[in-house]
Amino acid sequence: MHLDIQHDARTRALRSADHLRSGPFVIRFDADWATPFANYAIPDDGAQPTAADIDALVLAFRDRERLPRLEYLPACAPQVEPALLAAGFVAENRAAVMACAAGSLRPPAPVPGLAVCEPADEAGLLAAATVQHHGYGQPGEPGAGETDWLRRTLSQGGLVALATGTDGRPVGAGVCSPPLDGLSELAGLAVAAEFRGRGAGAALSAWLTAAALERGRRTVWLEPADPDVERMYARIGYRTVGEKLNISLPR
Repeated sequence: MHLDIQHDARTRALRSADHLRSGPFVIRFDADWATPFANYAIPDDGAQPTAADIDALVLAFRDRERLPRLEYLPACAPQVEPALLAAGFVAENRAAVMACAAGSLRPPAPVPGLAVCEPADEAGLLAAATVQHHGYGQPGEPGAGETDWLRRTLSQGGLVALATGTDGRPVGAGVCSPPLDGLSELAGLAVAAEFRGRGAGAALSAWLTAAALERGRRTVWLEPADPDVERMYARIGYRTVGEKLNISLPR
């Protein structure tokens, strides 16, 4: 399964508008969104990069004023991490990769007053982007790149979900990527700080997962932010299938 997930992530990077190949790496760039989470490289399976390959990779990021960074499953390319560390890269974190297939999902108990919808207009997409922006601790308001990502997700057959409370105020948002070989990634899951700990994240995740599976995906995968979130996903039917490394070169 970890090879399937790495293939899914790499193929999506290759389909992005601003991608670039550098040696044994595919780099996903976003010209309108500088966040490191939208600009990163993925190595080929079994890659054995040379020092020159790493130098060229760093230069490609620097030329675009982006942080040199990779997100990948190290089991698919074990020789990459030692080469990156030798070049001064530092591991940001290692996160579990989890997956849920049809028949494994265990929806949680309903959250009173919580409603989930699929926003289709600009106001709804902006509301979802705003919840995500603030939910991930970003200052100010979301930029064009954040709403563009949601718009592209919808236009390519993915899912965008917005959760609201009893007063209609947005309290959570998330996406499932467009289907690729039966897989979809659940990403961008965010809940407003004042509503955390009430089950909204589990309810929204289960809603997105169920919708994706009902629309033909065979597996939905994700990267939990921390062990507490990992346990939340385990409770609704996700299981750990691998490990993802996020690693970057300090400025």
